[in-house]
Amino acid sequence: MSAFLRAARLGADGVELDVRLTGDGALAVHHDPQIVGRGPIGALAVRELPDHVPLLAAALAAVDGLTVNIEIKNLPTEPGFDPDERVARLVVELLDDERREAPVVISSFWPGSLDAVRVAAPHLATGLLLADWADPATGVDMAVDAGYRALHLHHSLVSATVVDAAHQAGLAVAAWTVNGSEAVAAMAASRVDTVITDDVLGTAATLEAVDGPADAGGHRAL
Repeated sequence: MSAFLRAARLGADGVELDVRLTGDGALAVHHDPQIVGRGPIGALAVRELPDHVPLLAAALAAVDGLTVNIEIKNLPTEPGFDPDERVARLVVELLDDERREAPVVISSFWPGSLDAVRVAAPHLATGLLLADWADPATGVDMAVDAGYRALHLHHSLVSATVVDAAHQAGLAVAAWTVNGSEAVAAMAASRVDTVITDDVLGTAATLEAVDGPADAGGHRAL
């Protein structure tokens, strides 16, 4: 939570966070499938979560007004896999209750989660995540065929050719996780739409140097 709040103070356009389903059906914000010393999140009740693991509702409240990229963590290879995609439906229900005005993007490596979001809430933007071993051209085709709105690429997959193909197909492109002025400048040169970074100040400074002021540049830093 402190990182989200600090990102907002530093001028980030938004935040990216990961959501997992707890054993009692809550939405915990945590990257890894397990919490050291506690066990898999999918086997834990909310009362068993450590204080530094917030629920999604609290995280959304903390970053009200910012773009939020919610990554649904739900892979068959990890503990706590949810084949019924309850996590996707619960995220949609929460967003409906929140009635947020700021943009929300739902991303995932698992197409099943994105498909469940699209069924429950076709108006929500969905982004297919691709790891560094994936073929971005195939990813463009997959995203278009499935009706997703964005492609979220590991930074090593980004090139002007790939970004142009995605844009021509009507997809927005986000690059993750981009740190260092040279890497950020390369993403800007490739015309990605969103840069996901650990370094808000450094990334913003590089983008401003490349694009000019934030309201004129067109890139967003999360």
